[in-house]
Order: sequence, then C-alpha cells, then structure tokens
Amino acid sequence: MSRVAKKPIALAKGVELNIQAENVSVKGPKGTLSIAKPAGVEVKVEDGNALLSANDPMLVPMAGTLRAILANMVQGVSEGFERKLELVGVGYRAAMQGKDLNLSLGFSHPVLFKAPEGITIATPTQTEIVVSGADKQRVGEVAAKIRGFRPPEPYKGKGVKYAGEKIIRKEAKKA
Repeated sequence: MSRVAKKPIALAKGVELNIQAENVSVKGPKGTLSIAKPAGVEVKVEDGNALLSANDPMLVPMAGTLRAILANMVQGVSEGFERKLELVGVGYRAAMQGKDLNLSLGFSHPVLFKAPEGITIATPTQTEIVVSGADKQRVGEVAAKIRGFRPPEPYKGKGVKYAGEKIIRKEAKKA
C-alpha cells in the first residue's frame, strides 16, 4: 500500500495554508489556489509542515491524492510551473498579440488562442512557446490545447510538440 499520505509537505517561506471545514487554500507570492477537502481526511499544520491523515482506512488513497495535489499547489504558489512547446515545420510561427497567442500552423488562417486567467504565455523565439502559471493542472491543460491545434505527424515530424518529446517516425510508402 502506498504511503504517500504520511509524507509531510514542507511549506516554503511566504506560503500560507488555510484549512476550513470544506476546503483547503494555499496562498503564496504567485497567487492563491484552493481545493475541496473530502470528508474524513484531516489536514493540520505543525512547525512549517502540513500533515494529512485519514479517519478511515478506506480513505487512505484519497488522503494520498489530496497530499499530492496540495504539494503541487504549494510548489505552484511559491515557484510556479511551466511547460515548453516547440513548433517544427516550414512557416510555423508563434507570436504574442497582447494577451492572445497568434499561431501560423500551415492553415489558410492564423489560429488565435486567448490565455485563460492565471496563465502566462510567452514566445521567446518564433518557434518556442512557454506556458507558465501557479496551477499545474491548468498549465498542462493549456499546453495540451495549444499542441492540439497541430499535433506532430509521424512522417516528417511537423507540428507543435512538447520540448524534449520524441516523435516516433514512420517510413514513407515504397514505390
């Protein structure tokens, strides 16, 4: 059985953990995040560490899940998360227009993507996109949406891919 729930969460400097009856919120320099607390799972703060415990042995997996989510929230409000994307293909470009991301992906029209609240999108070069924010789940979701406009194809590898992602290539037809 996993012992994830028993591991304490170290609270970084400047991070506050606020525990109410139904939810837990984490406040830090990069923002505030909150999550609903399931009944039967206890959260308490002791000398700079957050500890979780389950009242019922059947709730231990739920406590482990909540611990992992809370650890990501603490890391998000203190350091933040980022996901890098690369554009591979001739003429594939990305540029910021205010808060909108303008993508040229080989379609007859440019693709405009509005950054959701709490997410920052940057384009250091024309072929790189950096999605950053405090919420790990939303950063990953936004990066997946951008990648979904033109996923990498297996023959030439053209498309939007995650940085470091390996595209399994197929061999072309033989005459």
